[in-house]
Amino acid sequence: MYKKLNIAVVGATGAVGETMLSILAESGFKDANVHALASEQSIGKTVDFGMRSLAVEVLDDFEFSETDFALFSAGGAISLKHAPRAAAAGCTVIDNTSAFRLDDDIPLVVPEINGDLLADLGVGSIIANPNCSTIQMLMAIAPIHAVAGIERINVATYQSVSGAGSKGMEELARQTMDRLSFKDVTPSVFAQPIAFNAIPVIDTMQDNGYTREEMKLHWETRKILRDDAIAVNATAVRIPVFYGHSEAVHLETTRDISMKEVRQALHKAPGLELVDDTDPKAQVTAVTHAAGKDAVYVSRLRRDLSHPRGINLWVVGDNVRKGAALNAVQIMKMMVTGKMSVET
Repeated sequence: MYKKLNIAVVGATGAVGETMLSILAESGFKDANVHALASEQSIGKTVDFGMRSLAVEVLDDFEFSETDFALFSAGGAISLKHAPRAAAAGCTVIDNTSAFRLDDDIPLVVPEINGDLLADLGVGSIIANPNCSTIQMLMAIAPIHAVAGIERINVATYQSVSGAGSKGMEELARQTMDRLSFKDVTPSVFAQPIAFNAIPVIDTMQDNGYTREEMKLHWETRKILRDDAIAVNATAVRIPVFYGHSEAVHLETTRDISMKEVRQALHKAPGLELVDDTDPKAQVTAVTHAAGKDAVYVSRLRRDLSHPRGINLWVVGDNVRKGAALNAVQIMKMMVTGKMSVET
């Protein structure tokens, strides 16, 4: 159990905010003084925090001066407006949006990979949580990069609708029922029907033909691994799965490395589970392994037949937990304990 803290969860009524509250209660912070913050539209609502119910408070009216940490997950515009206000009041902000990720003065942190960046931060700092697809990919490839370097990454992501929030999940459920009832479907959250479909566009299209989601993998990988020479070529696809992202990753290492060394590196990595089994029933999937779990899972590990230093792997993770809420709570826990590494 950690010392009693004052913690604010911004966006507490959303999918990530609710999961943050759940993980806080599970992670030794159940005695913390927690404020559940949202817009004034949520007044009168309550959210669960362990065995307690918390009344939702209005973010616009909240004073952060007595708050130790604020975990933000309410959209980039909200973070841009209120995170600096919270930091100026002496509250340490851990932001789960894209608002600050590419700011050179703000650390972008996956605790298992670059938690050392937290060591010199004082109160009133802002720390950025990476994108969910970036977090799970780097959990799998950072151990390889540490021992052999990585020159290039090709990745195709297969991302669940929970990445678009509760409205995305509602749209998949509604469209699934309509399809099974032989009714026409009308897209709202997604550009095209999501039920029984795969949509190769996530976030906005950029001038270079990539989507912003794909560029996040490129930009954030370089920043987190502190290596601007890494080239990342991504295709991001939305699929009709409720929780858990999947990624087909092909990487090319800088130096020769044996598959035995790769396996050893992955087995030792905290927060990562390697399923090194060729049985089809053992292969990791978002539904059977990732959903509701904290770890990132890897299977289908093999040498690329087309490149002498190429490695292929399949990666799954819960985008709402490790891809968002858990990562933020781990950052806070590191700052509270002063331990700049995640123990296995």
